[in-house]
Amino acid sequence: MMYLEHLNLVVSDIPSTLKFYQAAFPHWGVRGGGEGSWHGKARNWVHFGDHYQYLTFNDNGVGENRDLTGHQVGLSHLAFVTNKLDSVINRLAAAGFEVDKDGAESTYRKNAYFIDPDGYEVEFVEYLSDIPEERNSYDM
Repeated sequence: MMYLEHLNLVVSDIPSTLKFYQAAFPHWGVRGGGEGSWHGKARNWVHFGDHYQYLTFNDNGVGENRDLTGHQVGLSHLAFVTNKLDSVINRLAAAGFEVDKDGAESTYRKNAYFIDPDGYEVEFVEYLSDIPEERNSYDM
């Protein structure tokens, strides 16, 4: 068996990043953190998640994230499955984050995209069917 354990993201400010992800994932918490250096540059890091999956945030990031409307090589977006998309949207709105764009119309799923404080696009998707052929249908 193989699964994704964590994503390691460079951010500009850990507290502002945590505000977004804590609103999206209220059942997750800070697992640990510390200080270190990366190629001679000091940085702080935090593991935010549960016992099985987490996101790593490393501060002292510089510059802008890739242009999400462009064609540069790089991360396009992260996607997380939820069973209550409206709850995620409401929690993020209460924390000051609005939907950037709605997902495509589909009979078997609904989704929404947000931009986190560091310019990463984050998708949240709710599947409306347990049948794999319906969940994975690409006919819109």
